[in-house]
Amino acid sequence: MILEHEIPSGSKLYFGNSAKIKREIEKVASDILYSKGFEEIVTPIFSYHQHKSIADERELIKVNDEKNNSISLRADSTIDVVRIIEKRLGRNTEHKKWFYIQSVFRYPTDEQYQIGVEFMGESKLSSVLNIAVEIFDALEVKPLVQISNMMIPKLLVSMFDELTLEDFRHVNIEKFLNLRVDWLEKLVYLQHEHQVDELLEIVPPEIKAELQKMKNLCGALSCQNSVLAPMYYAKMLYYDELFFRVIDKNEVYARGGRYKNSELSSVGFAIYTDVLIETKAKQKR
Repeated sequence: MILEHEIPSGSKLYFGNSAKIKREIEKVASDILYSKGFEEIVTPIFSYHQHKSIADERELIKVNDEKNNSISLRADSTIDVVRIIEKRLGRNTEHKKWFYIQSVFRYPTDEQYQIGVEFMGESKLSSVLNIAVEIFDALEVKPLVQISNMMIPKLLVSMFDELTLEDFRHVNIEKFLNLRVDWLEKLVYLQHEHQVDELLEIVPPEIKAELQKMKNLCGALSCQNSVLAPMYYAKMLYYDELFFRVIDKNEVYARGGRYKNSELSSVGFAIYTDVLIETKAKQKR
């Protein structure tokens, strides 16, 4: 028996102080984004194309439209925002800098509030990563920025028959080390910018180019609290190169990176509001 006051597991309920903190976080972020020239967009909850964003389609909550076509509740906003701007609003606006404050939904009943930012046609990840850092600074939250590059796992899979992308999704360090390749072992343990130069001397040229991009992003970052994670691989289908996570202990506060839709390269990130609300609530106790 389901009681009248019960809510589904994974759904969100904010009231009183937590609702106030949520509104404060959204105001701080939106004020900064407006000051940087971003405009707000709110996209539909239902989408036809979520399977092109989510690696595991079992995470989608699916229903059917009036013509019995399969549609999903919005599980990710990034590609939908870009498609809507390009295909539907393209004649009405040339604006390329957008943000959204809305929920995404995953099977069976998980709901997650996000503050998302997309800079369409921009390829420099530092242009949005530094905005994310500014938002966290304004919220007096000092997490760690972890920088990765999706091309490195892809290149390593093409170079070593023993490796698959699943090994990187699950960070299978033992399998990497069992290959007994000196430069690969050093790559596994790479964490800090000052360690990159030594690796650049010994890695294959294609890996060298991608490591250099990571080093350049570190140099353009406006905060000093950062590490490198070249073996990390994101589960989203569209990130194709530089990528970052904003983390503290076991919590992920934000994710972002460079991605491509059709031939348009863009950069963006999403801040996970629910984790921030819990952090800010603890600070105020």
